[in-house]
Amino acid sequence: MKWLRSIRLIRLIGRIGPISPIGPIRPIRPIRPIRPISPISPISLISLIALFALLSCSSPLSPEQQAALAAEGYYRHLLAGEYEQFLEGRAGADSLPDSYREQLLTGYRQFMAQQQEKHDGITAVSVSNVRTDSLDHYTSVFLLLCYGDSTQEEIVVPMVVHNGSWRMK
Repeated sequence: MKWLRSIRLIRLIGRIGPISPIGPIRPIRPIRPIRPISPISPISLISLIALFALLSCSSPLSPEQQAALAAEGYYRHLLAGEYEQFLEGRAGADSLPDSYREQLLTGYRQFMAQQQEKHDGITAVSVSNVRTDSLDHYTSVFLLLCYGDSTQEEIVVPMVVHNGSWRMK
């Protein structure tokens, strides 16, 4: 009799599929094929080209904007403790003697330690104004230093073009 039950069970499994603890396992349905992408209409194509043309026609940065971005970037290096990169932002930094270079780097470290002690450090730098002096051939970038004790200070960073890039004077 047991073999008869086994045969019935095998026939039952054959009709409904294998059984798992959560119920019968059903066969996986075949995946529907993906519809082909319809071709782009001429109006959509023209509007897409116009959008790319509009986005690519951005105006280049003015010399004042370039000087402001450079000055802000150099001071961000100073805030991050990257004193070598800050020093490289000075005009003529590549021709400094090693002893003078070390003195400047030590001075930058001392300055940042002093600001940390007095004002809880410098938390942010932003550009507040830019002015160009065409007679002396330099641009003054006014940076706003925000301190940790919520005070602010505006400093002037004279910038000059040196070997094709903006450097601190």
